[in-house]
Amino acid sequence: MKKLSVKSVVAIGIGAALFFVLGKISIPTPVPNTYISLQYAVQAVFAMLFGPVAGLLIGLIGHTLIDATNYGPWWSWIIASGMAGLIIGIITMKLDVSEGLDGKKLVQFNVAQVIAHLVSWGFIAPCLDILIYAEPLEKLFMQGLVAGISNMLTTGVVGTLLLIAYSKTLVKKGSLNKE
Repeated sequence: MKKLSVKSVVAIGIGAALFFVLGKISIPTPVPNTYISLQYAVQAVFAMLFGPVAGLLIGLIGHTLIDATNYGPWWSWIIASGMAGLIIGIITMKLDVSEGLDGKKLVQFNVAQVIAHLVSWGFIAPCLDILIYAEPLEKLFMQGLVAGISNMLTTGVVGTLLLIAYSKTLVKKGSLNKE
């Protein structure tokens, strides 16, 4: 296995901290224990920039910290959060934002995040809730549907804006001239 770079380890720490802080600031939905929040947008951007391992660990660490400071770890959703970052990181691995950001890359990012949230909240979280906690089906899939849609929307809007803002901070190759 390839060792993580110092840059990636730092990104994981910062990403998990941001995931935690943003996860504590959330808007409740009418569905019990389901919230609208922005942490998945940050996780998706970090997963695209630093890869699938960073995306996975940011979700696992950040969500564990959120749960540990609220009501105790809910492992099915912690695992689903990690898998969302892993999936986004895998799908977007070949997209190099340092070479510029165009509409095609933004579409690929958003396709990746939609797939990741569909899999994580439509399949992984509900199935693990059944296996681990024997939760009732009707509740699980409603929570998964609401969480998935809200995460897709917040990641689509905020994640896209974060990527655009980030790309504007990059120095274009060949733009510096020696005087």
